[in-house]
Amino acid sequence: MATELEWKYAVPSPAVLAELPAWEGFSGLFDGPPKQYHMQTLYLDTADRRLAAADITLRRRMENQTSVVCCKAPLPGETAPAGKLRGEWELETDDMEAALPVLVERGAPRVILEAAADGLAPVCSADFLRTARLLRLPDGTTAELALDSGSLLGQIKTMPFCEVELELKSGNPDACLALIEALAAARGLKPQPLSKYARAKRLP
Repeated sequence: MATELEWKYAVPSPAVLAELPAWEGFSGLFDGPPKQYHMQTLYLDTADRRLAAADITLRRRMENQTSVVCCKAPLPGETAPAGKLRGEWELETDDMEAALPVLVERGAPRVILEAAADGLAPVCSADFLRTARLLRLPDGTTAELALDSGSLLGQIKTMPFCEVELELKSGNPDACLALIEALAAARGLKPQPLSKYARAKRLP
């Protein structure tokens, strides 16, 4: 299991998003070149939205040409500094049925197997471009900066979005929090408390 801790901020336009890596606060922090991904994500749940009621996200995502099945769920009793801390289990495969038992063996909630037995169906989706950069902070903390721009898709309507995410990879979460808050203050960004899934499933 991976533990996901990230901070997310809404960005007003793709043009502003493209300018963020040039912020002076990032000077000397980038570790390697940027990587670009076309993300096509399908979110699934039961007809009665059993997984959503438990704050569980189940998705299949194409990351360029790679298919990844992923489950995210709360970690009871865990806290984080002003970020959202969740368990994350994923497997590179395009076979959802085969992936779920493997994810449960790795620690994902067993309810995903029960949901699959009752029938999973698409709820909503997302289609976006991501530019990712690895950051190495002065104290040795590592994080991934992700610049996302695209669309959230309901059953009928779509909604464009732009956002920046900073995800802790190793080290001190307080260092990440200080960095993303400084970026937000410098560029006038507002926190985005909802995940892509949470926003997409609200669309008709």
